[in-house]
This record gives sequence, C-alpha cells and structure tokens, in this order.
Amino acid sequence: MDDVVFQLPKVALLPIALLALCMTPVAFGAPGLVAIYLVPLALVWVVLRARTVVGSDGLVVRTASGSRRIEWGQVTSLHLGRPNKVSLVLNGGERLTLPAVRLGDLPALAKASGGAVPDPSATAEKAPDQGVTSTDTDE
Repeated sequence: MDDVVFQLPKVALLPIALLALCMTPVAFGAPGLVAIYLVPLALVWVVLRARTVVGSDGLVVRTASGSRRIEWGQVTSLHLGRPNKVSLVLNGGERLTLPAVRLGDLPALAKASGGAVPDPSATAEKAPDQGVTSTDTDE
C-alpha cells in the first residue's frame, strides 16, 4: 500500500500573501524594517513543510524545525483533543502531535496504518476504551 500524506492545504498561503502585502507600507517606512518580511517567509516555511506521512510500517512527522520517524510498535494509543487535534501517545507516555491530521482524517489514518491504528469512528460503538482517549482540554 502506498503512503498517505497529510499536509496543510496550499490555500493557506493566501492569507500569508495578504499579510505580506499589508506589511509593505510599514516595511518601506524606515530603514531596516524590510526585515519584517521574515515573518511571512517563516509562515510559508511552516505551511509548506508541516506534514504527516503514514505507511503500513510507521509514520514520519515533519514540522518546521525537523522530522521524526515513528514505528507502529512505539505507539500505544491515539489522543483526540481540541481544537480538532490528533496526537499519538508513545510507549514512554510522550505525546506527539500529528501535523495536518484532523479528526475527519482518522478513517484514512487507520486505513493507511494497515490496522496498526484503530478507526475510532468505527470502534466507538463497540469498545470506547480501546486505545483511544479523548479530552476537552488542550495540553
């Protein structure tokens, strides 16, 4: 099975472009203020880089600052939080947020994992405490 890539939509670049446009009068208002264009450039970097690549053997989590490979054997459960945030709980209790994976993506995540991650929407009626935790607080 092919890997499934969850990434931020490219349309997220439009507000960043609007921000850069709105910054233009300020950027040229005084010498040295052109450096404020680094803010939209950093935001573009985050949008283009952040992603989660899921395969049957594990997943790769890429953030703006680095990437990390996780084997399915290291995962103990899913943590479903607010706002629309999905995290993995690893063997040592560490919680790893999955960039660009939302609650609506859980069936695709479960399918791409080859059964390593249960689909909470399918198992909620059968066994609500089977490896899936949900909280209303965002930690």
